[in-house]
Amino acid sequence: MKVVEVVAEASSLDTVSAIADTVEADDFRTGAVDQNGQQLMRLLVTDDKVQRALDLLQGVLGAQPQAHILVLAVEAALPRQPETESQKEDSATSAREALYASVEKNARLGPNYVVLVMLSTVVAAIGMIENNVSAVIGAMVIAPLLGPNLAFGLSTALGDLALMRKAITSLIAGVALAVALSALIGMFWPYALDSHELLSRTVPGFDTVALALASGAAAALSLTTGLPSVLVGVMVAVALLPPAAALGLFLGAQDTALAGGAGLLLAVNIVCVNLASKMVFLFKGVRPRTWVDKERAKRATAIYLVMWMATLAILLLAIYLRQTLPT
Repeated sequence: MKVVEVVAEASSLDTVSAIADTVEADDFRTGAVDQNGQQLMRLLVTDDKVQRALDLLQGVLGAQPQAHILVLAVEAALPRQPETESQKEDSATSAREALYASVEKNARLGPNYVVLVMLSTVVAAIGMIENNVSAVIGAMVIAPLLGPNLAFGLSTALGDLALMRKAITSLIAGVALAVALSALIGMFWPYALDSHELLSRTVPGFDTVALALASGAAAALSLTTGLPSVLVGVMVAVALLPPAAALGLFLGAQDTALAGGAGLLLAVNIVCVNLASKMVFLFKGVRPRTWVDKERAKRATAIYLVMWMATLAILLLAIYLRQTLPT
C-alpha cells in the first residue's frame, strides 16, 4: 500500500478526486490551500493501483510547473487488509518511476562502481586460483554487475535511449575492467592455473544456460515486486564475474584454448541474463506512459528480443560444436 501525495493548484481538486475514485483509493484527504494557491491532496492506494494513479495524475497535472507528486511507502495499516487484497499487494508490480530510480542509480559508472569491480575481481581471481570457494562467494557478494544488466532490460521496456547508453557503458566498462585486471594477475602469477574452481569456468554447457536464465529472471522479478535484490545480485554475479575473471587469467597466461571456453561461457551468461530479465519486464507489463514512448519501446523490445535470441542460438551452437568436435 502507498500514500500518493499531490501538491497542485486548488482548482485541480475535483480532477484529483475523480482520479481517486477511478483507482478506487482506500482514502482521499485534502489539506489547506497555501498563499500560492497550492493544495495538498493525499490518496491511499494499493500497490497494484499505484502505477495507474501516477499515469492519470501526470496526465492532468503535467501542465502545472509547480505541481509535484510524492509516493510514500506504508509500513503498516490498521485494520488489516483482507487476504485477497494482501495477495494483490504481493503480486503487484512496483511503480515504473520507482523501478527507474532504483535501476538508474545502480547503473551509474562512478568511482564506487569501478572500485567494487576491481575489488571483486581481485578476490574472485585469487579465490579461483587457490580453489577457495569462500573467497569466490565473497567476491560475488560485492560485485556490482546486477545494476547495468537490469538497466539495459528496463531501458528497452521504456524506450529510454539515455538509460540504455548508460547501462551499456557501465556493463562494458565493468566486464572489460574485470578481464583486464585478472589478465594482469594471470600474466605475473608464478604457478600453474589448474585449480578446479578455475577450470570449471572454461567448460560451458547447457546447464549454465539454465543458471543464467534463472539468475536474470530472478533479478528482474525481485526488482518489479519490490523484494530485496541482494541475493539475486549474487546470482547474477555468479554468472558474470567468475567467467570474466577466468577469461582474463587465461589471456594473461596466454592459454587461448581455456580463455576461449571462459569467453564463451561469459558471452552465454550475459545474453541469458539480459534475455530473461527482459522477458520478466514484458510479462509484468512494465511500459512507458505516453503513446509515442510506447511505440518506440515496442520497436526496441522487438529488436532486443530478436537480437538476444539470435545471439543465444549462435552461442548454443558453439557450445554444441565445442562438446562434440574433437579437440
